[in-house]
Amino acid sequence: MEIARAAAGLFVRQGLKATRAEDIAQAAGIAPRTFYRYFAAKEEAVAPLYEAGARRWVEAVRAAPPGTSVPQALEDAVRSTLRPGAGESSDSWMWVRTLVRLTHSTPSLRRVWAEVCQTSERALAEVLAARVRAGTTTDNDAEHAARAAQADGTSRAGGTGGTGSTGRVDSAAVDARLRLAAAVASAAVRAAVEGWAAGDGTGEDQPGPAELAVANLATLRDFPWDALTES
Repeated sequence: MEIARAAAGLFVRQGLKATRAEDIAQAAGIAPRTFYRYFAAKEEAVAPLYEAGARRWVEAVRAAPPGTSVPQALEDAVRSTLRPGAGESSDSWMWVRTLVRLTHSTPSLRRVWAEVCQTSERALAEVLAARVRAGTTTDNDAEHAARAAQADGTSRAGGTGGTGSTGRVDSAAVDARLRLAAAVASAAVRAAVEGWAAGDGTGEDQPGPAELAVANLATLRDFPWDALTES
């Protein structure tokens, strides 16, 4: 993480183009060959900072109390992790804001950000699956997932791959919907963070990343999941 912080500080102070991998190594107190042992390019050096924020949010979803609905767990997680001062100092948040803003104009850094977001999405899908398996959803969540999966199974020709004669829900259909939920939730949070980073407002009346993310995640409360199986 020290290398990541050194890289972020240089990127913020002097810009990405003006920063060499050798500069990052010197700022972190390591040899250039040590830098390249961990990172193939200078842009990759800030990936741990992106990853730390994404990991805190996913772990907060995992730690949601049993019985908490998935939408509520997602919203509570962003409230507790996407506020300045939540796990990181305000200065660190300003670094993150600048680094995310740089992804809009720097394709190489955008690829690093995208890879972190994709990894976070997969981790979130696993967390949601674990909550379902453990029964840590509300009755409404479980009923909705089962009903959507059953509708998908019974709509297939011959009824194969869906629900059998025992009425068992197709695990593949449930998995697909969990992946979709993770993708939608991840996109909602990513769009919120990117929108916050792109703005220039810093006043108390300006919404922060948590507020923007909660507003985006609200779409999951009334998302028309059934419509996906009506064709």
